[in-house]
Amino acid sequence: MSPLNDLKINLNGQYTFFLNQDVISKYSGSLRKMIKQSKRKRNKKKRIITVEIDDFPGGPDGFELVSRFCYNNGEISIDVANVSTLYCCSVFLGMSEKFCFSNLFLQTEKFLEEVLYGSWSDIVLCLKNCEQVFLQADSYGLVDKLIFAALTKISRDSETFSSSSLSSLASSLSPEMAKNTPESDSRYISRSVSCGRSNEWWFDDMTNLSPKIILKLIMIIEAYKTNIKSLVLTRFLLHYFKTKLQTKSRTTTELMRNKLEYSNLADTAVKGVIFAGKTAFSCRKLFWVLRVLSSFSLSRESRIGLETLIGEMLEQATLDDLLIPAGGSKESGFYNVDLVIRLLKVFVKNREEEESREKNMKEIGKLIDKYLREISPDQNLKVSKFLGVAESLPESARDCFDGVYRGIDIYLQSHPNLTPQDRTEICRCLNYKKLTMETCKQLARNPKIPPEIAIEALKSRCENQEHTTSDVKVANKSFSCRYSEEKKKPVLLHLEISEKFAERLKNGGDYNWRVMDSFREGL
Repeated sequence: MSPLNDLKINLNGQYTFFLNQDVISKYSGSLRKMIKQSKRKRNKKKRIITVEIDDFPGGPDGFELVSRFCYNNGEISIDVANVSTLYCCSVFLGMSEKFCFSNLFLQTEKFLEEVLYGSWSDIVLCLKNCEQVFLQADSYGLVDKLIFAALTKISRDSETFSSSSLSSLASSLSPEMAKNTPESDSRYISRSVSCGRSNEWWFDDMTNLSPKIILKLIMIIEAYKTNIKSLVLTRFLLHYFKTKLQTKSRTTTELMRNKLEYSNLADTAVKGVIFAGKTAFSCRKLFWVLRVLSSFSLSRESRIGLETLIGEMLEQATLDDLLIPAGGSKESGFYNVDLVIRLLKVFVKNREEEESREKNMKEIGKLIDKYLREISPDQNLKVSKFLGVAESLPESARDCFDGVYRGIDIYLQSHPNLTPQDRTEICRCLNYKKLTMETCKQLARNPKIPPEIAIEALKSRCENQEHTTSDVKVANKSFSCRYSEEKKKPVLLHLEISEKFAERLKNGGDYNWRVMDSFREGL
């Protein structure tokens, strides 16, 4: 080992640098102090002094930049991509004017002042560089300064802040901040404004920042109680999450690494959506918000709040809105049926408290019947889930149960291995008296429908017809259908079933099916 490299630095317990004591200690007060302490403890026979440094900003890359500065007589190329790292390194190592003229701290501080009063793009790039040294940059106040500068520029060219809020933000950073807007920055923002909404020109640039930086921005806004238009901030957060989802592979890695930060941001977005409410977001837009934010670990409280808001305006929903993928294991089913059940419960409870609920309830009934037909082919959809959807609405929501029967028919065709008990159970949600005659006939002819269900449906239908036509006669617990004198054919069904025979159909095993098969062939 060369005697010139008489200093060994173990960095963060992983990296080792061999340097010259005199070169490094000339610029760094902290290293000078650590070298002196190490000399007192070391074995005099050892020429090399060892220094341990933990949590160094920027890791080995940051320390390499500092080493280049020291070995190049205090000169280094500073730009917006490395100034945040160099600034934090200079503070960490105590590289002030006390030890050397025009030391690293002074050079980076002067450069940052130009950035703060400079262009929008430079501020964003510096914030991006802060992600590598976030703990130190936040601790040293650099993140706050850059965010203040960014918010000041946003407020100049949009209606996001009131003038009083702008003054508060600017004065928090520097009295001169409000007076400095270079022409280059004005041209940049004017070009950006022409490309989109006046309040949203900054969205794409800020979306490139990490959730830690965005969370810090939110905290600063709340801390200074600025009169920011919350809807603009909420739109930005939704745009932020939408953009992150578009880069799925990178987002998955980021989400695992910064799960808590993303979750906090998602909760903040939901609070903004709920605060803006129905006046700012349509039902379809709220479903979109739910789809996007569900990928970012929403808290239970935020999820319930968002679902409640959607449920209260569910009459505006379409079938496409309800067909939300489950997102979990395939065994749980393709669609998120549990979500729809929860939304229906909110809707029904909300409508029970309103007087004019009948029309909306009928519309939801039609929508849910379509939804049942759409989800029925799902091989992993359990009977209990089908019934959970069908029975979430009260009887008054449907004038006719033909749509429910069609959903049951599709389900039975798609699930050929159902037990007789399951086939009987799924028909529980049918109101036979609200089936049209044609549908009742189809049900009776359907070999997938248990015989006792077919009999009960026909019996209920005939009893219902007793009050609407003189061509039907129902007596005792048997029922029959007389011929129409005009058309010389049965109005309903040419069928007489005694109570004893009906009981045999219900309990007759194989005989049950043979009788029903011959009966259905005659329909």
